[in-house]
Amino acid sequence: MQRKPTQSRWVDCIWEPLGVLPGHPAEAAPRLLRDNEGEQHWLHSGFTLTLHRDEAEGYYMNVSAPEPRVFILWRMEGEQGLPVEVTVSSDEASRWMDAGHQIDGVAMPAELFAWVGDYVEHHYRPEPKKRIKPRSFKHPRDRV
Repeated sequence: MQRKPTQSRWVDCIWEPLGVLPGHPAEAAPRLLRDNEGEQHWLHSGFTLTLHRDEAEGYYMNVSAPEPRVFILWRMEGEQGLPVEVTVSSDEASRWMDAGHQIDGVAMPAELFAWVGDYVEHHYRPEPKKRIKPRSFKHPRDRV
């Protein structure tokens, strides 16, 4: 997470996710990585990214996008922005936003992209869409 100072009379800083570091070992508490003139970078470790078969379409939509993202659900607790959950499913991230949560996306690291892409290749099969003909295409006696 990143904390940046602002020149606003309403808030003194802005919190936002900065990125993800796959494979980083879990630590008990957030660790301050950088503190430079009020700009801080905090490492929050211990998140597990689990892929689920019923989210395969959301993974496909994400990895086929021009800029694949890791979506982070986060909230303010006191004076600190804390990540709560991570996902690579664009569908799950949309549901989180619809529920009113704070969601931001960060660039998906190459190793995660390869892992999710491989999962999509093995588990995603698009459902065939049945085309519904407009009423105007039907013969008048077949219109109900």
